Amino acid sequence: MKTLGLIAGMGELPKLVAEEAREKGYRVFAIGLEPLADKDLSVHVDNVKRISVGKLGEIIDTLKKNHIKEAVMAGKVPKSLLYKSKIIPDLRAVKLLFSLKDKSDDSILLAIAKELEKDGIKLLNTTDFSSSLMTPEGILTEERLSENEWKDIAFGWKIAKEIGRLDIGQTIVVKDQAVMAVEAIEGTDEAILRGGKLAGDGAVVIKAAKPKQDMRFDVPVVGMNTLKSMIEVNARVLAIEAGKSILLQRKKIIKEADEAEISVVGYRE
Repeated sequence: MKTLGLIAGMGELPKLVAEEAREKGYRVFAIGLEPLADKDLSVHVDNVKRISVGKLGEIIDTLKKNHIKEAVMAGKVPKSLLYKSKIIPDLRAVKLLFSLKDKSDDSILLAIAKELEKDGIKLLNTTDFSSSLMTPEGILTEERLSENEWKDIAFGWKIAKEIGRLDIGQTIVVKDQAVMAVEAIEGTDEAILRGGKLAGDGAVVIKAAKPKQDMRFDVPVVGMNTLKSMIEVNARVLAIEAGKSILLQRKKIIKEADEAEISVVGYRE
């Protein structure tokens, strides 16, 4: 039986990835990134070791010692940790950071993937173990969209793709074909709160993959926290890229979105 290394960040996604991997016949050895990974991660995997998110050398050495040749990344690791946390990187992480041309998401994550490859560990697509979670195409809720809301999605889609191409973020908030907020380092939920307050009621939220999305990491993910942020600011529409994004707790999100009169759309250009 093959063993899959799971490098686990925040949220539910690492546990769901682990479950699908085990259904496919893998044993799952998890690296629970501290202080991010859920405390009950151990329930969903065969083995887990908790390591500080800054200890890249220890993470790779642990995977090697456990004879792991394939690994997957799942769960959010906020880049803001680089700037405001007390996490101390180890020597290998420091060398990696100093080697980067910039500190964009792609630069950091591609460099980590190359470090893993140097030690014989292949990073697999997150989507290889989350097929049941991919966002389907079409309107997923009972709530329909107005003509103006469809215009907002079409208007915002091009901008969302452009900020993705520039590796700024994945989410924008628009209203009446004007941009209210662009996601940067603060993350999707904070961008929604900021943009929704500026828009007043009726904001349209668009979350899209990068034009050349690397499915090994940073795949767009929408969960309950995103919906709660929208409800807080009375946003009206959530458009997520169909086939290239992950929708967690789909039934619950659709139910609660309907109750809040929010339309959820799996959108494909």
